[in-house]
Amino acid sequence: MFLSIVPNFIVPSPPSSALMATHQQNLPTRSTGNTVEDDDAVPDIDPTNTSGLLQERLQAYKHACRYLEAYIGATEKVQKAHAKEYEKVLKTVSDPLKEGHHFDQSLGGIAGLFENIRSNTQGIANSHLEAEKTIKGSVLPILERLHAEIKNKSKELEKGAVKGSKEVDKARNLTQKHIELLGQHTAAFSSSGGKVDPSTDPYVLQRGVNHRLNKQVLEENNNRHDLIEIQNSFAAFEGHVIQIFQQALQTFLQCVGGQLERQKAMYSDIVSNAQKIPLDFEFKGFVHRNNQLLVDPSAPKRDVSHISFPNQNHPSTQPLIAGTLERKSRAMGGLKGYSTDYYVVTRSGFLHEFKDDDDFRKDPSPELSLYLPDCTIGAVNGEKFNVKGKDASKGKVGGAFAMSHELSFKAHSPADAERWYNVIKEAAGGSATYSNEPASPASPVDSRNVSGQQQPPQYQEKGVTPVQTQGLPQGQGAPSGGQMSAGAQTQQPYNTPVSGGGQSAGVGSTPTSGVERKPGQY
Repeated sequence: MFLSIVPNFIVPSPPSSALMATHQQNLPTRSTGNTVEDDDAVPDIDPTNTSGLLQERLQAYKHACRYLEAYIGATEKVQKAHAKEYEKVLKTVSDPLKEGHHFDQSLGGIAGLFENIRSNTQGIANSHLEAEKTIKGSVLPILERLHAEIKNKSKELEKGAVKGSKEVDKARNLTQKHIELLGQHTAAFSSSGGKVDPSTDPYVLQRGVNHRLNKQVLEENNNRHDLIEIQNSFAAFEGHVIQIFQQALQTFLQCVGGQLERQKAMYSDIVSNAQKIPLDFEFKGFVHRNNQLLVDPSAPKRDVSHISFPNQNHPSTQPLIAGTLERKSRAMGGLKGYSTDYYVVTRSGFLHEFKDDDDFRKDPSPELSLYLPDCTIGAVNGEKFNVKGKDASKGKVGGAFAMSHELSFKAHSPADAERWYNVIKEAAGGSATYSNEPASPASPVDSRNVSGQQQPPQYQEKGVTPVQTQGLPQGQGAPSGGQMSAGAQTQQPYNTPVSGGGQSAGVGSTPTSGVERKPGQY
C-alpha cells in the first residue's frame, strides 16, 4: 500500500486563516475502503493483489497436474513391477510335473490344466507390460502437455497483467512524489509570503500533478482492462484444464481397466479349465496305462491249494503215514488218560506229534519228535502199541540231556494200529526189540547228516513232563513183519539208494534247491 506522506510544517505567522483553509481543502486524501473513489488521487487497492492471486491460482493447477502425473507415473511403475512379479509366479509352475507320467498328457486332464495355468499366467504378465507401455505412451504425455500449457499461461500472465501492474505502481509512485512536492511548496508559499521560484510555483506543480495523475489513470485503466480479460479467460482455461484431466483419466481407465478385464478373463479361463476335468478322467487313463500292474478286480482270489512252489512234491516232503492217534498222558502216572493228536512219520525217520493238521492257523511246530532209528518199538496189542525213545524236538543240545520215555499209542482200530506199527518199524530200521543201544544209523541228536541235507528246524524247547514206563509182557517178542498191511503207504525211505545211480542222494553230489522264481512270484 502506498501512503501519502504530508509533512507537518509549523507556521509561525500564517497570512490569513481563509487562505490556509483553502490549501488544506485542496490536499489529497486516502480512502480506507476497497472501492476507488473519483477524488482519490492514489487508490488504496494494490493492483498486484489481483495479478498475484491469478498467478497463485495457476500455480495451484500446475501442482494439481503434477500430482496427477505422479499418481499415474507411480501406477505405470507398479504395472512394470507386477509384470516382474508374475514372472516369478510363472516360475513356480514352469518345471514339468514330478511323476508326470501318472497324468494323461492330452488336453482335458491335470497336465493340460497346468499348461493352461502357464499360458494364462504368462498372459497376465504380458498384460501388465502392455498396460505399463500404454500409460507411459498415451496417458502421461497428455498431462505433460497440460503442464506445459499451464506454465505458458503463467508466463503470459507475468508478461501481461503483472507487467501492467508494475507500470501502474510506477505511475502511482511518481504521482505521489509530485503531490508531496506540491504540499511542501504550498506550505512554503504561505510562510514566505508568496515568494517562490518559477519551477516551484504551486501552480506549475499542480499542473504537473494533473499530468502525472492522468498518466497514472491511463495505466490503471489499461491494467484493469488486461486483468478483466485475463479473469474472463481464466474460466475457459480452467475448463480446458479440467477437460484434459478428464481425458487423461478416461484413457487411464481404458488402459488399467482393460488390463484388469484381461486378467479376470485369464483367471476365469483357468477355473473353467479345471472345472471341465471329469472326476474319473485321470484314473481311467491311469488304469488303462497300467492295467498289467494294477489288480484286476474281476480276477478270482488266490487259493493256497492252487499255488505251486519249488520242491513242493519232493519225496522227502511226503509222509510215510499221517493221521490221528491217541497217546496216553505221561503226567501223574497217566491218570489223565488218552489225548488225541496228529502224528506223522516222515521219510527222515521222525515221528512228529502236532496238535492238528492245520498249517494255516499257526506255524506248525512239533510238540514231540522221536527219531525212530534210535527208538524201540513195542509189539501191537489190539489197537495199542508202544514206542520208547528220546524227544528230539528240543534240538541237539536239549536232546543230549533228554531221558528215554516209553509212549503208549492207541489207534482207531487194530488194522490202523497194524499199519502204524509196520511203517514205524520200517522207519526204525526193522528193530522191534527193546535195547539200550541205539539202532543204526546214528542219532541226529549226536551227529547225523542225512544225504547231505541240513538238520530239521530246531523248534522252541518245551518242558519235559514225567513219563510212564510200561513194559511189554514177558515172552512177547517183536513181530517179524516184512510186508505192510493193505492201505499203508509203501514208499522207500528218503535215504534209500537211488536205483541205477549207484549212489545215495546227497552223497558225493551237490544238492540243488530247485528254486527258479523270485520271492512273491508263487
